[in-house]
Amino acid sequence: QVQLVESGGGSVQAGGSLRLSCAAAGRTFSSMGWFRQAPGKEREFVAAISWSGSTTFYLDSVKGRFTISRDNPKNTVYLQMNSLKPEDTATYYCAVQRYNGDYASPTSYGYWGQGTQVTVSS
Repeated sequence: QVQLVESGGGSVQAGGSLRLSCAAAGRTFSSMGWFRQAPGKEREFVAAISWSGSTTFYLDSVKGRFTISRDNPKNTVYLQMNSLKPEDTATYYCAVQRYNGDYASPTSYGYWGQGTQVTVSS
Protein backbone atom coordinates (compact mmCIF):
# COMPACT_ATOMS: atom_id res chain seq x y z
CA GLN A 1 0.00 0.00 0.00
CA VAL A 2 1.28 3.47 -0.91
CA GLN A 3 -0.18 6.66 0.45
CA LEU A 4 0.18 9.84 -1.57
CA VAL A 5 -0.25 13.38 -0.27
CA GLU A 6 -0.40 16.34 -2.65
CA SER A 7 0.35 19.91 -1.65
CA GLY A 8 1.15 23.26 -3.21
CA GLY A 9 -2.18 24.15 -4.74
CA GLY A 10 -3.71 27.57 -4.40
CA SER A 11 -5.19 30.55 -6.19
CA VAL A 12 -3.15 32.57 -8.67
CA GLN A 13 -3.75 35.02 -11.46
CA ALA A 14 -3.28 34.06 -15.07
CA GLY A 15 0.41 34.01 -15.96
CA GLY A 16 1.41 32.98 -12.46
CA SER A 17 3.17 29.86 -11.24
CA LEU A 18 2.63 27.09 -8.74
CA ARG A 19 4.66 24.06 -7.75
CA LEU A 20 2.77 20.97 -6.72
CA SER A 21 4.37 18.27 -4.62
CA CYS A 22 3.31 14.66 -4.14
CA ALA A 23 4.90 12.90 -1.18
CA ALA A 24 4.67 9.13 -1.05
CA ALA A 25 4.64 7.11 2.13
CA GLY A 26 6.39 4.04 0.85
CA ARG A 27 8.71 3.51 -2.07
CA THR A 28 7.21 3.84 -5.52
CA PHE A 29 9.32 1.82 -7.92
CA SER A 30 7.14 2.86 -10.77
CA SER A 31 6.19 5.60 -13.15
CA MET A 32 4.03 8.31 -11.65
CA GLY A 33 1.57 10.72 -13.11
CA TRP A 34 -0.38 13.90 -12.50
CA PHE A 35 -4.02 14.16 -13.50
CA ARG A 36 -6.59 16.91 -13.07
CA GLN A 37 -10.33 17.10 -12.87
CA ALA A 38 -12.50 20.17 -13.28
CA PRO A 39 -16.12 20.25 -12.07
CA GLY A 40 -18.38 18.37 -14.46
CA LYS A 41 -15.48 16.99 -16.47
CA GLU A 42 -13.65 13.68 -16.61
CA ARG A 43 -10.28 13.20 -15.01
CA GLU A 44 -7.60 14.30 -17.49
CA PHE A 45 -3.99 13.24 -17.88
CA VAL A 46 -1.50 16.07 -17.36
CA ALA A 47 1.99 14.57 -17.11
CA ALA A 48 3.87 11.37 -16.32
CA ILE A 49 7.42 10.46 -15.43
CA SER A 50 9.29 7.17 -15.48
CA TRP A 51 10.94 5.69 -12.39
CA SER A 52 14.37 6.94 -13.45
CA GLY A 53 13.03 10.34 -14.43
CA SER A 54 14.57 10.01 -17.87
CA THR A 55 11.23 9.82 -19.70
CA THR A 56 8.38 12.27 -19.40
CA PHE A 57 5.06 12.76 -21.13
CA TYR A 58 2.77 15.77 -21.21
CA LEU A 59 -0.70 16.78 -22.26
CA ASP A 60 -0.28 18.88 -25.39
CA SER A 61 -1.87 21.94 -23.84
CA VAL A 62 0.67 22.06 -20.99
CA LYS A 63 3.83 21.34 -22.97
CA GLY A 64 6.34 24.11 -22.50
CA ARG A 65 4.51 25.41 -19.41
CA PHE A 66 4.52 22.46 -16.98
CA THR A 67 7.47 20.33 -15.89
CA ILE A 68 7.24 17.04 -14.03
CA SER A 69 10.18 15.83 -11.97
CA ARG A 70 10.88 13.43 -9.14
CA ASP A 71 13.27 13.04 -6.23
CA ASN A 72 13.38 9.32 -5.48
CA PRO A 73 15.39 9.52 -2.22
CA LYS A 74 12.64 11.84 -0.94
CA ASN A 75 9.82 9.76 -2.48
CA THR A 76 8.43 12.94 -3.98
CA VAL A 77 7.15 13.95 -7.41
CA TYR A 78 6.73 17.57 -8.45
CA LEU A 79 4.75 19.47 -11.03
CA GLN A 80 6.09 22.93 -11.78
CA MET A 81 3.35 24.93 -13.46
CA ASN A 82 4.23 28.21 -15.17
CA SER A 83 2.22 30.60 -17.32
CA LEU A 84 -0.96 29.32 -15.78
CA LYS A 85 -4.24 29.86 -17.60
CA PRO A 86 -7.83 29.91 -16.31
CA GLU A 87 -8.44 26.63 -18.14
CA ASP A 88 -5.84 24.99 -15.86
CA THR A 89 -8.26 25.40 -12.96
CA ALA A 90 -8.97 21.96 -11.50
CA THR A 91 -8.23 19.59 -8.68
CA TYR A 92 -4.85 18.01 -9.34
CA TYR A 93 -4.09 14.43 -8.35
CA CYS A 94 -0.90 12.41 -8.36
CA ALA A 95 -0.92 8.67 -8.89
CA VAL A 96 1.34 5.64 -9.10
CA GLN A 97 1.22 3.56 -12.27
CA ARG A 98 0.54 -0.02 -11.28
CA TYR A 99 -0.66 -1.62 -14.49
CA ASN A 100 0.76 -1.94 -17.96
CA GLY A 101 -1.06 0.18 -20.45
CA ASP A 102 -1.56 3.71 -21.57
CA TYR A 103 0.34 6.09 -19.31
CA ALA A 104 -2.34 8.69 -20.03
CA SER A 105 -5.23 6.53 -18.85
CA PRO A 106 -6.37 6.69 -15.21
CA THR A 107 -7.01 2.94 -15.34
CA SER A 108 -3.26 2.32 -15.50
CA TYR A 109 -2.81 3.87 -12.06
CA GLY A 110 -3.45 2.15 -8.77
CA TYR A 111 -2.78 4.57 -5.95
CA TRP A 112 -4.13 8.10 -5.84
CA GLY A 113 -3.71 11.10 -3.60
CA GLN A 114 -6.57 13.16 -2.24
CA GLY A 115 -5.99 16.04 -4.64
CA THR A 116 -5.01 19.68 -4.34
CA GLN A 117 -7.05 22.55 -5.76
CA VAL A 118 -5.57 24.93 -8.32
CA THR A 119 -7.58 28.01 -9.25
CA VAL A 120 -6.39 30.43 -11.91
CA SER A 121 -8.23 33.70 -12.32
CA SER A 122 -8.17 35.89 -15.40
